Amino acid sequence: MFAEENGLHGDPRIKAISDAIRVIPHFPIPGIMFQDITTLLLDPKAFRYTVDIFVDRYRDKKISVVAGVEARGFIFGSPIALAIGAKFVPLRKPRKLPGEVISEAYKLEYGTDCLEMHVGAVQPGERVLIVDDLVATGGTLSAAIKLLGKT
Repeated sequence: MFAEENGLHGDPRIKAISDAIRVIPHFPIPGIMFQDITTLLLDPKAFRYTVDIFVDRYRDKKISVVAGVEARGFIFGSPIALAIGAKFVPLRKPRKLPGEVISEAYKLEYGTDCLEMHVGAVQPGERVLIVDDLVATGGTLSAAIKLLGKT
């Protein structure tokens, strides 16, 4: 679906990326089909393709901030930020950032959690790209949007 919607249908990079992601049934709880990107990280070509696809898409979109959701969003967000000339802002789990933070709680498909960000890391009017490794219920993404909107 992603490939077709983004003009990547037939792009061999998509198959390499898809082939590199391992699906783990019933993790972390029964009924979840976990998309494990750690196997993608073991494949330098698939990892590069993943970053390149994002860079190709966002290079000319005037993005000034890439916000990476802990922890896998850091892995992809940092190289994307560098490649498009944006700053990188980590969105972290509670009590991981020193100094003054703002936070946003949210529900997961199997519990609750919270994201925090340094006060002042994002300025009003900055254009932000949020990077995470997957979207399940959308709770984390929604919390990230709300958190970034508090700036």
